[in-house]
Amino acid sequence: MTSVLWRSIGRKEKTREEIMMEALHNVNIFRNLSHKELKEVLDLVYQRVYKKGDYIFKQGHPGNGMYIILKGTIQIIQEKVEGDTKKEEILVTLHSGDFLGEISLLDEAPRSASAYCTELTEVLGFFRGDLLDLLNRKPELGSKIVLNIARVLGERLRVTNQLLAELQEKQQKEDES
Repeated sequence: MTSVLWRSIGRKEKTREEIMMEALHNVNIFRNLSHKELKEVLDLVYQRVYKKGDYIFKQGHPGNGMYIILKGTIQIIQEKVEGDTKKEEILVTLHSGDFLGEISLLDEAPRSASAYCTELTEVLGFFRGDLLDLLNRKPELGSKIVLNIARVLGERLRVTNQLLAELQEKQQKEDES
């Protein structure tokens, strides 16, 4: 059995750039990019830190970019108005390595939900304007990213369609009962 001291000798801490490059590489929107292409994307991302209780974005506000969680936890919350009361429904909780808001890279439609930090959270932001600039300067790289976004959205749409079909089938069975 080796001691903690011996295990740590020779082990190099990852640099900030290596951590951010790894985070980009692990997001399927950037997964098939070369190291050089990832470096170009890295030059366009913004590192942001949010405190517990901060909103990264709010439902109804225009979308302007996506976020990759480096550290922390974010809840995606949808606000619903029922009569005179406003209710919040937690749709999903996201953690380090997850990403959110990628649809806003393609359009500036209002956000369909809010992103709320439940603890100190560090993210990388990649914004629509930077993607559009990249498409003009490096069309091949920009196109790869846009196609990857389309793939991600296509996968999510297929899952949603399957869930909808299951709900419709369940409803039909209940109606027949």
